Amino acid sequence: MTQTTKHDLSTVQKESSHMGPKYELTDEVNADGLYRIRALRDIPLYRVKAGDLGGWLASGANLSQTGECWVFCNAQVFGNSQVFGNAQVFGNSRVFGNSQVFGDAQVFSDSRVFGNSQVSGDSQVFGDARVSGNSLVFGNSIVSGSALVSGDSQVSGSAQVSGNSQVSGSARVSGDARVSGSAQVSGNSRVSGNSLVSGSALVFGDSLVFGDSRVFGDSRVFGSARVFGDSRLFDTSQVFGDAEVFGDDGGLHESH
Repeated sequence: MTQTTKHDLSTVQKESSHMGPKYELTDEVNADGLYRIRALRDIPLYRVKAGDLGGWLASGANLSQTGECWVFCNAQVFGNSQVFGNAQVFGNSRVFGNSQVFGDAQVFSDSRVFGNSQVSGDSQVFGDARVSGNSLVFGNSIVSGSALVSGDSQVSGSAQVSGNSQVSGSARVSGDARVSGSAQVSGNSRVSGNSLVSGSALVFGDSLVFGDSRVFGDSRVFGSARVFGDSRLFDTSQVFGDAEVFGDDGGLHESH
């Protein structure tokens, strides 16, 4: 599934609002010129009560008056960014630029979501993670630690990107795949299935890593190479060109 359509908060705001506005901007302004919000009615999903103070917005355009979405505590949403649906932004997180956080997504801790990026579905972005560019994080995916998701990349399904890893370019990480350590997935590469890319491994070009494969250490997978099955690449292994490496109970195999 690919999510590429920008949602318009003004359309979302047209939903039935017979209960009245959900929040207001208070007169409290922080050092960045942002306004603290105050709930005008209960938001049962997050146990917010009318009168509770929330986080900080540049304007009412940053947070929908409909749905259960909320910005908590020290979190900040500014620029042209939009939070709607049932999304939560909390902790010391920042959402800015033209980014969007929606669905049941959560952005928290010291994370940053900016550029034209989208975080949606049931996904979570936390720690010191950064989601930027035109990247999409959706499904049940998790971006955590000091991970960076940028460019036109996508993280979806139940995939996890963590540690100091990076997903960039037009790369896709999906399924139950994990990218961790200082690994980098870039270019037009695809990492999917139950695969793991970790350590200082690099996966780039038009390469594919899938199945139950493991790529770690200082391994490199690039070109149009494919690594799949129960393959294990470690140390300084390199798979490139049109090579295929796959594993099964009988051992590791390579074809060209």
